Amino acid sequence: MSRRVTRARAYAPDPAAPGRGCDIAGCAAQGEYRAPKSRRSLREYWWFCLTHVRAYNLAWDYYKGMSPGEIEAELRADLSWQRPTWPLGRGGAALSEEALRDPLGTLGEGRARSSREPGPGAPAELREPLALLGLYWPTTLKDVKQRYKALAKRHHPDANGGDPASAEHFKRVSLAYTTLRTHLASAPRLEAAE
Repeated sequence: MSRRVTRARAYAPDPAAPGRGCDIAGCAAQGEYRAPKSRRSLREYWWFCLTHVRAYNLAWDYYKGMSPGEIEAELRADLSWQRPTWPLGRGGAALSEEALRDPLGTLGEGRARSSREPGPGAPAELREPLALLGLYWPTTLKDVKQRYKALAKRHHPDANGGDPASAEHFKRVSLAYTTLRTHLASAPRLEAAE
């Protein structure tokens, strides 16, 4: 036998009702239904009986008293959840040099280096292979494989009509890939944490 889920009806009294009378003067009924006081104070409520909350809701107009320009501005602000926006590239406040300080290079500072500078701390035997593949230290085996695949497709002799210069470059790329792969495979695994 399935259990029937009971839901509160839309017109059911608010469980958070304060247990006081309707806010309409002269009404003796309980104020069990809340309604916002105005569009500027949507979290402050009037408490009405069912009859008066229905009448209040029928008369409610969020945009009442606003000019067409104000309504348009309100609708545009709603598109961005009432948060300020600006066109790409024009941004908000300018960032200071201190805010952009990146001692670990996580913002891609190393990408501005020349292709012959693999980065500080690179083992001496890996500097040339890293430069040949266009990678920076530290790197992962996954990055090395992706870069090798891209360069292998570009410089493979079959893709270049047997061009000897391209074949020679393909050999150097393959040797650099093997060197890096061997070094990274024997190094302690840090990739599992990524």
